[in-house]
Amino acid sequence: MLVPPCRPSAFSLLASALMLVGMTSAHASDASAQPVPSSSTQCGNYPLPAFPDLTPIAATPGTAQVATPFGEADLPTAPAAALGMYTTDTDILIWLGFPLATQQPIRGINGYETFPCFFPHQSLTGIVPFGNFPEYNFEQILNAEPDFILNGLGYDVAVNERLPQIAPTYSVNAFDGRSWQEHFKETSIALGRLDRYEAWLTIYKARVAEVKQSIDNPGGLVVAPLSFWDNKFRTSCYAGVECTVFRDLGLSIFAPALNDSGNGTEFSTEEIGKLADIDFAFTSAGAGQLGLAKFEETKAEIAKYPLWDQLAFVESEQFIPFDMEMVYGSPSGQLAFLEVVEAALAK
Repeated sequence: MLVPPCRPSAFSLLASALMLVGMTSAHASDASAQPVPSSSTQCGNYPLPAFPDLTPIAATPGTAQVATPFGEADLPTAPAAALGMYTTDTDILIWLGFPLATQQPIRGINGYETFPCFFPHQSLTGIVPFGNFPEYNFEQILNAEPDFILNGLGYDVAVNERLPQIAPTYSVNAFDGRSWQEHFKETSIALGRLDRYEAWLTIYKARVAEVKQSIDNPGGLVVAPLSFWDNKFRTSCYAGVECTVFRDLGLSIFAPALNDSGNGTEFSTEEIGKLADIDFAFTSAGAGQLGLAKFEETKAEIAKYPLWDQLAFVESEQFIPFDMEMVYGSPSGQLAFLEVVEAALAK
């Protein structure tokens, strides 16, 4: 289970990497449109990522036998109405150039009423969201009339068996402890769209170079993913998003986060002093104002423990919340976390 715009230098150089073939759209004219953020829109206290042209590839007839982690599947080579089983799957579909079905899932808890703020909303205009986690809404999936489903929740056998009864499905366990980026690349290869993964990677690397230039002495800063629940602190590199960004920027990762192959370390409230080396701590929070309010409640709860207010990152107010949907790993999510880090660390 899950524990669950535009910078000219990067955009101008790389937009051609994602120029897409065809103009077919699967958007329904009567769907409730989602707002399209402008280039100046903030997502919390950081700007949206810069997105290239993500117009989907035109649908064409034809199928192919594809090897999936759960056996062979006969899948359309260029579907007209793809659906992602989880929010991250929808984002991956967008970046791989799949036209979307007119309805797409979102997380149904933690304040989410629409797609994450950092998603490419231009690609989601006219798409109606529906809650699909933690409870699965198979009826709504059927009503969306997809002709292809990307399912990252392959850890759930019941889901793997049910979805192919609705539409041809590519299933993968995207939450098996490996980096989300490995799954993204493998999925792009299986679906014949490795060029789209490589185009995203080019954009990501260019943005990393820009952000790195904005940080003074990155190697001298100790950063950590840090969460607090059930009266315990946890630091880990789950799914790889935060620690991949930290590593790519040349930042020093808090060593306990890397323990146990990235599963990290747990600290009791009596061990707060062991967090003393951290300069910047990043913690996931729910969506919007509700998420920020919960974060403030968490800070107030932690503040009652001795030594907390003496930690360097607490004194300097560098305990930084960000949208929890980034943690689960998707192309837009990793780009967005770069923005979070730059907003906190830039000179």
